[in-house]
Amino acid sequence: MLRFGHISICIFISIVLCGVVFGAERFPPPDFDESGHELPSTDYITNITPRHTIYNYLDVAVLVAALSLSSWFVLKKRSRRSVFILMVFSLVYFGFWRKGCICPIGAIQNFSLSIFDHNYALSVTAILFLILPLIFTLFFGRTFCAGVCPLGAIQDLVVLRPIKVPSWLESSLRLFAYIYLAAAILFAATGSAFIICRYDLFISFFRLSGHLNMLILGCCFLVIGMFVARPYCRFICPYGVILRQLSRLSKWKVTITPDDCIKCKLCEDSCPFGAITKPTVEWPQIGYTKSRKLLALLILLLPVLIFLGGFGGSSLNRSWSRMHATVRLAERIYLENQGLLSETTDASSAFRATGEPIEDLYDQASVIRKQFKFGGWLLGSFIGLVAGLKLIIPSIRRQRTDFQADSASCLACGRCFKYCPKEQVRLKSLSEKQEIADDDKI
Repeated sequence: MLRFGHISICIFISIVLCGVVFGAERFPPPDFDESGHELPSTDYITNITPRHTIYNYLDVAVLVAALSLSSWFVLKKRSRRSVFILMVFSLVYFGFWRKGCICPIGAIQNFSLSIFDHNYALSVTAILFLILPLIFTLFFGRTFCAGVCPLGAIQDLVVLRPIKVPSWLESSLRLFAYIYLAAAILFAATGSAFIICRYDLFISFFRLSGHLNMLILGCCFLVIGMFVARPYCRFICPYGVILRQLSRLSKWKVTITPDDCIKCKLCEDSCPFGAITKPTVEWPQIGYTKSRKLLALLILLLPVLIFLGGFGGSSLNRSWSRMHATVRLAERIYLENQGLLSETTDASSAFRATGEPIEDLYDQASVIRKQFKFGGWLLGSFIGLVAGLKLIIPSIRRQRTDFQADSASCLACGRCFKYCPKEQVRLKSLSEKQEIADDDKI
């Protein structure tokens, strides 16, 4: 049976590639020379002045250095303190200095739009910020989340008394991240909105400005983060969904103990993310038989969930398509022409001033709605597949003899290292060797 990570990655790629059918030219902007009307600014997407090229390359160099250090601190040095210092640096540099833009999370949208709109130029910086953490994850696990991501860092700093979230609840809440990822690709592909950037919870902190509602919501998440560690990373982050599946394939993974596991359970108590898996127990025969029957039933149910998800997603095309400016304009023009609205807006007045046929506007809106209908099928089918797999996977038991860090859920924070008695033995041995080496020098 295919692993969940392989399937999810394939579906993600399929959503991106199938979106090429969205490549129809959108309605050209009207000419405002006579009316004097100015096009509205799109600063809500970035709200940041373009940087000189040399600074962009500097950002990439810092990203590579931070990813390298994070991987070394986690896998080789095994130092939570070093990871924490790097995390604070990343928060200052990538968060407050670079003001959170462009980040790998938001770059998902830039990459999607560049595929579907040939007029959109994707910068080299955006490409590198998107793929470099993915490459490092394939080799070293989620070390980007550990000490490089500013969104993760700002949440990690407020963790005070974390509580354990039941595994079934955590798995259910994580479904929202898959929905967020698929929706972000859909809206970016159609040129409707960059919803990841628009609804970034922590951008107001990084830029010391922004919408009050988002600032309040960000504060609420930080308050929640005192007790539920990194709620955005675990249940919402769309980039984390991709990293989660790639980390299953990583060559070098985080290990709790440098030696054999003595099953002391201390690592399980130290992890605020519930990422430590317990040793498995032998199944009784009656439980094994019931699990096989349940697994067969869920596999048969999977196509039904995919179809229902696709149907539900496509049925929302009219509501989702209103995120696109052309569809909103077409609906506004229609209501004004029907006499249902007496006043005009700047956008409708500007369109009428161009003299363009209204039928062309309606045709463009109709094409966009069809795009959303098709995209809704893909989005809904993807969510149906993920939901089905989330039901199936718990019925599949794997044999484990030790406490292990789950490669997908582990954020490589390094907290569990110092709790392991075997790690303390290793550190003591290193300290003794260092003392001997110092004595030899003297």
